[in-house]
Amino acid sequence: MRKIIVSEFLTLDGVMESPDKWQPSYVSDDVAETIQTQILGYGAMLLGRVTYEEFTAYWPLQTNNEFGIANKLNSMPKFVVSSTLEKAEWNNSTLIQENVLEGITRLKQQGDGDIQLTGSATLVQALMQSDLIDEFRFLVHPIVMGSGKRLFKDGMDTKALKLIESSTFSSGVVALTYQPDKDKQSK
Repeated sequence: MRKIIVSEFLTLDGVMESPDKWQPSYVSDDVAETIQTQILGYGAMLLGRVTYEEFTAYWPLQTNNEFGIANKLNSMPKFVVSSTLEKAEWNNSTLIQENVLEGITRLKQQGDGDIQLTGSATLVQALMQSDLIDEFRFLVHPIVMGSGKRLFKDGMDTKALKLIESSTFSSGVVALTYQPDKDKQSK
């Protein structure tokens, strides 16, 4: 069975909004290599509508195969969760509009390669509450935004995570990989 892996750029205070405004100055060679390795390793991408629209406005226009990832992102299967989009035109994109949790559960059971879920805070929150996320990969940047959209919103049910890997990059970015800790989940 494929895993759903959440992959996010975060600030120290948990902000994920508009990483294009704060993340680029921290992309050292070792960070770029990690991002490239992760993206090239995924078999599919799962996106919410807003992130899909942001990606679709940028990646199809990249013609120099930036770090080897443009071709991968443009060709890999993409599954878009949206109740408002009427069609998904980016190459290899499929809409999931109804029975979202059932559809995503089926996705995990078919196809090859793990499924990357990036951005898409509302979708991450819903899948986390339904225990459909298998792993979290965070690149935590040494900056405090003070405000902005956070990955984990107030009022979410408690979910225990277990750290399975960590590393620090030359730019001060810290990579943290977690899996749900089912032994410590609140009842």
